[in-house]
This record gives sequence, C-alpha cells and structure tokens, in this order.
Amino acid sequence: MENFIQNLNAGTIALAVLIVLLLILIVSNIHVVQQSKAYVVERLGAFHAVWGVGLHLKLPFIERVVKKVSLKEQVADFDPQPVITKDNVTMQIDTVIYFQITDPKLYTYGVEYPMSAIENLTATTLRNIIGDLELDQSLTSRDTINAKMRSILDEATDPWGIKVNRVELKNILPPREIQNAMEKQMKAERERRESILQAEGQKASQILVAEGEKQSAILKADAQKQARIMQAEGEATAILKVQQAMADSLKLLNEAAPNDQVIKLKALEALEKVADGKATKLIIPSEIQGLAGLAASAKAVLSDDNVKQ
Repeated sequence: MENFIQNLNAGTIALAVLIVLLLILIVSNIHVVQQSKAYVVERLGAFHAVWGVGLHLKLPFIERVVKKVSLKEQVADFDPQPVITKDNVTMQIDTVIYFQITDPKLYTYGVEYPMSAIENLTATTLRNIIGDLELDQSLTSRDTINAKMRSILDEATDPWGIKVNRVELKNILPPREIQNAMEKQMKAERERRESILQAEGQKASQILVAEGEKQSAILKADAQKQARIMQAEGEATAILKVQQAMADSLKLLNEAAPNDQVIKLKALEALEKVADGKATKLIIPSEIQGLAGLAASAKAVLSDDNVKQ
C-alpha cells in the first residue's frame, strides 16, 4: 500500500512538472508584435513570414524569429569623411541620413550589414559628387548636393528594403588656411554692412533734420503771410470805416440842405487836414481862397477884441 501511494505521488509530481514545462513552452512561443515593429520568421531555416502588429504563436523547435525590425524613420550620423574637390582642395564633410525600412524581408536578407553598407555608399557618393565641384561650388551648393545624394542613395538602397528620405551635409570643414581667409572675408563683409547701415542712418537723420527745417521755414512764412494779410485787412477795415463815416456825414449834410457857406467851410477843414500832410504844393480853388480870407479877417477881429478886453 505504501509503495502504491509513493508511486502515485511520484506520478502526480511528474505530471505536474510536465504540465508546467508545457505551459512555459507555450508561453515562450507567444509573441506580441508592437506598433511600428515587424518580425521576420523562418521555418526550418527558410523564410516563412513577416509578422505585423498583433498576437502570434510560433511553432516551437520549427519556427524562429530571425530579426525584429523597426519601421520608424531612423537617423544615421556618420563621421566626417575626407573628400577632394575638383580644384584639389581636401575637405572634411560629415553627413546625416534619414531613412526608413519599408521591406523587412529585403532588409534582413538583402545585405549582411545594412548600416555599414549605407555608410560606405554614402562616403563613395559624396566623393563622386564633390569631385565634380570646385571649392566655391561645394560651399554654396549644399542643397543641390543633398538632393543628388538622396536620389542616388535611395535608388541604391531600394534592393535592401530601405528608403532614404533625406540627406543633410552637417558640416563642411575646408583646410585651415581657407577657413582663415573665409573668416577674414566674413569679417570684412560684416564691417562693410555696418558702415553701410551707419551711413544710411546718418543720411536718414540728415533728411529728417532738413525736413524739419523746411517745415519750420514753411510755417514761419505762413505765419508772416497771415500777419501781413491780417494787417492789410485791418487797414482796409479802417479805411472802409473812415469812408463810411465821411459818407454818413455827407448824407447828413445833404439831408440838412446846407448852404454854400457850410460846404465851403467843410472844404476848408478838409484842406486844413491836407495841409497837415507831407505835400509841399497845394492848389486851392478860388471859392475857398475867398472864404479863407474871410476866415482870417474874422480871426483877426476876434483877436483884437480879446486884446482890448
């Protein structure tokens, strides 16, 4: 009885261990492919499938995951490469490549070391392009070089399941003596621009000052003009008032029907005012001369009377 119990316990334990191992085996062969990932699977050493996003069960001992590929855009920053221009100037240029894996199967089986292959291909392409350009063109045609390299690399890496989206020349380092010459040239250009800006500022300031003086002169002339106009208007108003007063007095005289003696006296008064002016010669009508003599005689008689008294 004891032997049976011992055999039963041993069988139970072995079954439990077998079940645990089976569960471990099943769990280890369950794969969950994440977003932007792809798994390349082989069956018995041959390509079988590319697993996309989701849950997958791998047959144990028969299938295996060869490569886990990222489908995101990736960046490869390569070390500076020596290149020689058409005019025999050696420069150091480092490049940055933005690429994306579009076919995981070709990426896995197309080339042994994809990144090393891309780096060597980039260096070769860069030397070929720069070799057809002179130094000045190399420094000023960066966009053109980028476009040519992207086109060439994209076509060359297509059999590897790689798409090159963009290529950038990160740094272009010419020889030290050329760098010094360029720095001097840039400094001279900055100084020239500063002098131009300073001259333009002075010119603008002078223009503003001249414009201000012009406006001031215009305002002053307008003020003098307005003053003369107002003075002339005042004098004209005064003359009009005097003439109006004379017209009113003549009107009153006409209404009062004056005799000849009164008119002659008025003329005499006007003549007296004229005599007070700057004229050196006066022409006196005969009628007024007689009246003037009568006035002088009357004045003399009045004076004698005053003396006697």
